[in-house]
Amino acid sequence: MSKNVNIDWSKLSFNYIKTDLRYISRWKDGQWDEGELVEDNQLAISEASTALHYGQQCFEGLKAYGTKDGGVQLFRPDENAKRMQDSCRRVLMPEVPVEKFIDACIQVVKANEAYVPPYGTGATLYLRPFVIGVGDNVGVKPAPEYIFSVFCVPVGPYFKGGLAPVNFTVSEYDRAAPYGTGAAKVGGNYAASLYPHEVAVKKGFADCIYLDPATHSKIEEVGAANFFGITKDDKFITPKSPSILPSITKYSLMHIAKDYLGIEVEERDVLVDNLDEFKETGACGTAAVITPIGGIEYKGKLHVFHSETEVGPVTKKLYDTLYGIQFGDVTAPEGWIVKVK
Repeated sequence: MSKNVNIDWSKLSFNYIKTDLRYISRWKDGQWDEGELVEDNQLAISEASTALHYGQQCFEGLKAYGTKDGGVQLFRPDENAKRMQDSCRRVLMPEVPVEKFIDACIQVVKANEAYVPPYGTGATLYLRPFVIGVGDNVGVKPAPEYIFSVFCVPVGPYFKGGLAPVNFTVSEYDRAAPYGTGAAKVGGNYAASLYPHEVAVKKGFADCIYLDPATHSKIEEVGAANFFGITKDDKFITPKSPSILPSITKYSLMHIAKDYLGIEVEERDVLVDNLDEFKETGACGTAAVITPIGGIEYKGKLHVFHSETEVGPVTKKLYDTLYGIQFGDVTAPEGWIVKVK
């Protein structure tokens, strides 16, 4: 393991960097093995693996944070573990026990401690757990074997120039089908989003907003993130739908809005024709925590919220509180933090 890593933490972006060790465990004959840390970042799998042909795979994303006292901590890894179990069930893969998932993440962070960005840089150590179906299998059926792995990559702060609003456009494409895999964190959902994202970017927007696939009248997701809005009477509103990926960041913000900021919270339909009800809106997820939304283009018109250049005051409070909890500067609700060091 590297004791001294030559990285300019201030120049990190969200790109792959090979770190020293990653965790790998294999499922065969009805059970997971104990798992181990390995140096090799290449996977050798059968050409007939279901992950390659039928999309039998899922993944997660979470971070390790360097704290002011020199410690390292994970943010709600049990929730990532449970969500991965939900994804595995949806595509007929064996579930990874919560304890095994968290232990694997802790092992990877400890083995790559030199890559944990120092407190104050805004950078973090991003963890990518995943499960894939492997083995010799040509028919459309579950794989005979599976791999569960976790690797890590140091990543920079999402907002290089500080927290600033960006604009989005409503897409005519669907991210997922009604009663499909929208609530599972599987690669097919992301593959389906690549083209609509490119279309949005070519039009000058940060990404696109997806409406519900059944009626195209309700906001569901913002790119690869969840949507929230602050109404003019200071309520935190976020969409409710069976085809939305349940964001751990979103549910954390709902808790913070209610218990830390005293704001009423509602999870309900958000009609795209009722954008006027919001004074602030944002997208939330692991990578950015919150991406403030300056404006949303719909039917040729840009609907601007608080500002296209300044973050709204409620959004800023939500961001600062969650960011503070993740880096250990704000007291976390019980059970949200797992200390690695």
